[in-house]
Amino acid sequence: MVRIGNGKLDEINIDDVAIVEKTFLKMAPTMFKFSFDNEKEESLNLTRVHHLAEKMLATYYTIAKVVYMMIAVSGVPVNVVAIVILARGKCGLSSCTTRYLVAMAMADLLVIFTEVILLRVSYFYFPGSFLDITPVCCVTFSLSRSAKDCSVWFTLTFSFDRFVAICCHKLKTKYCNERNAYVVVVSTCILLCLKNIPFYFAYEAKVIIDNIPWYCYVKPSYFTETGWIGFDWFDTVLNPLFPFVLLLIINTLTVRYILVSSRVRKSLMGQSKGENCSDPEMESRRRSVILLFSISGSFILLWLTYVVYVFYYNISATNPSLSVYNTSYILSKVGFMLVNLSCCTNTFIYVVTQSKFREQFKNAIKHPLQSIIRFINA
Repeated sequence: MVRIGNGKLDEINIDDVAIVEKTFLKMAPTMFKFSFDNEKEESLNLTRVHHLAEKMLATYYTIAKVVYMMIAVSGVPVNVVAIVILARGKCGLSSCTTRYLVAMAMADLLVIFTEVILLRVSYFYFPGSFLDITPVCCVTFSLSRSAKDCSVWFTLTFSFDRFVAICCHKLKTKYCNERNAYVVVVSTCILLCLKNIPFYFAYEAKVIIDNIPWYCYVKPSYFTETGWIGFDWFDTVLNPLFPFVLLLIINTLTVRYILVSSRVRKSLMGQSKGENCSDPEMESRRRSVILLFSISGSFILLWLTYVVYVFYYNISATNPSLSVYNTSYILSKVGFMLVNLSCCTNTFIYVVTQSKFREQFKNAIKHPLQSIIRFINA
């Protein structure tokens, strides 16, 4: 009788083998019972997790159905009003800033129309409509991604423009003007629309009924082919990782510059010694900074959940959509909902932070109401 141990052949006594066999036979029932109990416990734990995920998913769909309808109902008019008010140029903002804000409002309006109304609201309230035909929903998905990319990058270009205006005085006169704003906005929009054309070919039909393909599902090859994997990484870096990180850097540098320059100006104007002098430059800068930080802060907070999900998705290299009971799947859905909610917030930020915009907004609401009252009383 031989055994292999550490690469050598060693002789052992038959009696020793007998002792080992008897010991194993005595321990076997306990070992098998322990193994069975572990499997049973793991199965019960998995069942509990699935039940919890089912409840969370049901709760999410109940909330999302209401939230998406509220976004659609409120998001369209508030963005239209913002576009009209800003385009008139009577809000006390520079023409350069106005162009960026108008572009942001138009992009947000397109996101609400394509992503919220054509995709989310139709899914909850009009299932099985012509919008679910594969070519139609492929176009809708591509347009939705383009609109979302434009919304993100217009926010970033606006933040960079304000950073230059506040922190780079030599570059301000050359860069911060209406013509450059047009060039940046149009160029960004064209490039992002071209970038999202491949998404039309990333989906396939789920079923074919009477020779008509229905529904859009991501092709399995999207997660396996090198070309699609590379494109997915490029898309992920372009939105939201790079803009999110760059926005944090821009705001950090802006805060640092403002703190340093404020101390210097106060020292030069004697305010550090207790004198009370007005500083028109600081007042103007303060209004610009409040607007910048309000828009950037809202964007960062509402996109944070989605960015966390994107990091998890890429690091774990999993596809959460394969299991709707996966907590990461629910996290992704919540992240998408908050991202879409961000398309409604800018107008309210303008109302709160900009006094002249607030006056224009009041007039835009007041005059139609007065006309209706006059018509009723006539």
